Amino acid sequence: MLQTEEFDASIAARFGNAEEQSIDFLGLPVFDAPSLWRLLILFGINLLVCWLITHFFYYRKSRRRDYYFTYLLFSTAIFLILYNLQNMKIEVGIALGLFGIFSMIRYRTEQLPIREMTYLFVLIAISIINGAGMATSYASFIAVNILFIAIIWILEAAGMSNHKSQKIITYEKIALIVPERREELLADLRQRTGLDIVKVQVGSIDFLKDIAYLKVTYISDDPEPNDIEMITKFKKR
Repeated sequence: MLQTEEFDASIAARFGNAEEQSIDFLGLPVFDAPSLWRLLILFGINLLVCWLITHFFYYRKSRRRDYYFTYLLFSTAIFLILYNLQNMKIEVGIALGLFGIFSMIRYRTEQLPIREMTYLFVLIAISIINGAGMATSYASFIAVNILFIAIIWILEAAGMSNHKSQKIITYEKIALIVPERREELLADLRQRTGLDIVKVQVGSIDFLKDIAYLKVTYISDDPEPNDIEMITKFKKR
């Protein structure tokens, strides 16, 4: 007579179901579905948020394709580094040392304008938050990203990120450089240069030649930085 074997929960818990056991190679599972889905979801959200900020806020005004490329790749690299670091048993000091290496890397082609540097910092911060996965839930994770987008949208809509440039001008009407005639000076400079000048500073004055050096600040529609704007001629001694 056949006897039915009793199910032993302790043995099942110890050895597990053969169909559910994952295949390991050199101590790592070959395929881990939950971990893979989590990576893809977080990566998709991070890439979407960074793309929205870069495309609809930064690129809409600046039209800089080089920074467009840099921002997306930089945010992707930071996210993947942080995501993999959180799954590794490493000391905090080692992680900080890795980011110290990145801090020594500088772009030597040109000095980054303040607006570009701000967006780069924001995208790095978003990628660090998303990659570290410190949020307690997906709702809070998404809320953090929405807050970033909302703040940038409010500031951009308020015109807080208007691109301002500076230029050195050699000016001959020194009668207008006195503080009492500042509005006349601004009006004359705007008319002669065609620039939307918002601020003017008086530098060196030569009364023998009736000239003065002025540094004007104006709102520029051209997103490309002009490296020659601050170059001026010095008189020979």
